[in-house]
Amino acid sequence: MIRKSAPSAEDLRNCAERAKALGDPTRLALAIALHEGGELCVCDLSWIVERSDKVVSHHVRALRSSGLVTSRREGKMVMYAITEAGAALIAAVATSALASA
Repeated sequence: MIRKSAPSAEDLRNCAERAKALGDPTRLALAIALHEGGELCVCDLSWIVERSDKVVSHHVRALRSSGLVTSRREGKMVMYAITEAGAALIAAVATSALASA
């Protein structure tokens, strides 16, 4: 019974990649900031996590490629937001960080 209802290898791989994306403290901080702040640009995220724009762009790209963050262009700026899957994973992983925020 359990074997028949087990997730596929591809589903497990996707879940592992998403969890791995939050394994870096900077990416986790960015994901939490997006979870708490809604839609933010790189300059806002840089200020919040106290990292350079370049570093933040690199990490947000990793979050986006793993499906935890979406982006949209607004003029010259790119705005980022947490996805539903990202919010669920953050809620599961960062409960103590969210409670103290």
